[in-house]
Amino acid sequence: MTGKTRKTSARAAKPALLAGGNPQIAKAEGDAPVQAYIAAMPGWKRDIGRRLDELIVRTVPGVRKAVKWNSPFYGIADEGWFLSFHCFTKYVKVAFFRRTSLRPVPPGESRSKDTRYLDVHENDQFDEAQLVAWVTQASRLPGERM
Repeated sequence: MTGKTRKTSARAAKPALLAGGNPQIAKAEGDAPVQAYIAAMPGWKRDIGRRLDELIVRTVPGVRKAVKWNSPFYGIADEGWFLSFHCFTKYVKVAFFRRTSLRPVPPGESRSKDTRYLDVHENDQFDEAQLVAWVTQASRLPGERM
């Protein structure tokens, strides 16, 4: 194996981290790219990613998964996407698409009038029961087509 080949293999094994520590994962459908994204999340953010994924999968059996624009997306087949998350330097941003209908409305505002955010910081003890309630509600609403 040449040195060049080794570098390419190493790069394929460990994704590059973009701004804010966001993993660069190729666009793809399914659980495998989402798990690759989560595995590449740096430090404490990886635990948040795992917990979000576990809660979503447990709450929405058969949830559709993909990585798009270097973020995991969750949706319902033929219904669109209802949630994604993304790494930033100091937090993980959970996006609920078309979710001003959620009760209570998630706290973070967006430039998109229908999207709402939940930012999870390193030492936050986010309310899992509330997150599950939002995921349940969001999965029952028409999703975002992307």
